Amino acid sequence: MQTRPVESHVRIRAATDQDSAALTALVGGCFAEYPGCVLDLPGIDAWMIAPASSYAGSGGELWMVELDGDTVACVGYKPTRPGRVELKSLYVAAVARRGGLGARLVGLVEDAARAAGAAEIELWTDSRFTDAHRLYERLGYRRGPQTRHLNDPSDTTEFFFDRPLA
Repeated sequence: MQTRPVESHVRIRAATDQDSAALTALVGGCFAEYPGCVLDLPGIDAWMIAPASSYAGSGGELWMVELDGDTVACVGYKPTRPGRVELKSLYVAAVARRGGLGARLVGLVEDAARAAGAAEIELWTDSRFTDAHRLYERLGYRRGPQTRHLNDPSDTTEFFFDRPLA
């Protein structure tokens, strides 16, 4: 698989509800890399139908990332309680990986969380997404003992990570 350098050609923008098809294709492509991992529309993944409205409705934000006009990544956050937000929906297409984009997007969420007054950030990540686990650990996130099972068609179990935003 060939990757492209992304820093000079990347465009990060606020998501709109019109991003539904591109977002679904991006996440579906990421899920396809893992046996048994499937999209569940309109079930657990229903937020992708109107992504901007879904995030705004819970006080969060979602960003889309384009490279040469193609959607290659997304990331967002939602408040969980006062002073704490959850990093959500970090998906990077295979073609845009290994160039620092994932770390840049985590930084974007951390900056937005700080601006919103958050002191801590948490996330849940699929137990199969081991590359993402390594990224989060490299960025200072600590894996907690909590797990949760989503009872979805992918039979997802998620791991919990968090860190202070000092």
